[in-house]
Amino acid sequence: MEKDRVVDTTGFLVSLLLILLLLMGPGMGKGFASCVTADCHQDLARIARPHAPVAEGECLECHQRQVPEHPRKGGGKTFSLVAAGAALCANCHDPLPKGKVTHAPVAEGDCLSCHQAHGGAGPSLLEVTDSQEKLCLECHEEDEFGRKYVHGPVGSGACTQCHNPHASDQPALLRQPSRKLCLSCHQELSAPEAAVLHQPFTAKKCTSCHAPHSSSQARLLQKKYPDLCFSCHQEVGQNYKKSKVKHLALYKDDRCGNCHASHFSSQPGLLQEKEMDLCLTCHGRDDRRKAKPLKNIKTEIAGKKHLHGPLAEGRCSACHQPHGSENSRLLTGSYPESFYAPYRDGTYDFCLSCHEPNLLRFPDTTIYTDFRNGKQNLHYLHVANRRKGRSCRACHQAHASNGVKLVNEEGATFGDWKIPLRLALTSTGG
Repeated sequence: MEKDRVVDTTGFLVSLLLILLLLMGPGMGKGFASCVTADCHQDLARIARPHAPVAEGECLECHQRQVPEHPRKGGGKTFSLVAAGAALCANCHDPLPKGKVTHAPVAEGDCLSCHQAHGGAGPSLLEVTDSQEKLCLECHEEDEFGRKYVHGPVGSGACTQCHNPHASDQPALLRQPSRKLCLSCHQELSAPEAAVLHQPFTAKKCTSCHAPHSSSQARLLQKKYPDLCFSCHQEVGQNYKKSKVKHLALYKDDRCGNCHASHFSSQPGLLQEKEMDLCLTCHGRDDRRKAKPLKNIKTEIAGKKHLHGPLAEGRCSACHQPHGSENSRLLTGSYPESFYAPYRDGTYDFCLSCHEPNLLRFPDTTIYTDFRNGKQNLHYLHVANRRKGRSCRACHQAHASNGVKLVNEEGATFGDWKIPLRLALTSTGG
């Protein structure tokens, strides 16, 4: 009996000594050597990029013993974490990033939503190692990122190029204010020396027009042209949609950008060029379309002595609506299509918006027109004639002429015939 008591005491002392050696020896002071060489935790030695405490054998930086026996017979945990959740990480990573906006896992103290505790194959101990994008898509809706056109950082899986993963003072965890962030890559837009800036550009809201992640539209546009533009320019959109005649530059390609710059311009209305030069990029070339080819206005006006006033000022839009119109040729007012069109109120509103309306209202005058035979009003005679009133273009060119008052010296076009015009100015008219 006494012998058994001695044996039991000796066994207890040996066990106690082993426990003390474990507690005091390099196995716990430098836990990596013993923890990973033991049969239980050998997998930690194979981690490609271990967490610093693991790599340095400092297991007790994060773990603390609960009971003397390790491993415990019959299983069960013998160690616990020295602190819970983010408080544990903050022991080393102090202070944790802070800002007005905090990433949900950080705010909830759930660092392990994104990071692996001991290490992994990729950088930053990330749970998903081959792409930041895959990790982010475990929580964020994939539809936002999978459309036809993808923003470069999204396509390369570099979400943190734009977003801080922990906290930020900017909405959506952006690394910088929205426009400044965009311009850090799109530097060609950073310092425009231009007179006219697009309002979303000056308001520093790139995402008013562009989707930040992906889009079904080229250039990451939020909507297709022209719907994107019409979402702000509503009056233009309404007039365009209900107009009978639509500008082909907008109608054919649905491209406001054919005429307008997207961000800034030296010209009013964000035009790509000076107004007349811009119009002549299309209306100044030979159009080979069989159906309704465009007239080459550049050839028509070249070398002419007299230009129509608005054209001389480079203002095509004084006569033509740039988007759409109720009138032929996109005219800003009513004007007859036919050669014979007797004057009635409203028939010639287009011309009479600038020219004196009374020159077509009185058969005799000495003040409203110089085109007279004495007092006889020859404008009234030719245009207001109820039987065969002729339109203005019977005698006048719309854009340019070598004749004064834009009179067509080649003659009035009547079918295939040029009717000779023999205008001679006199002291009482002409």
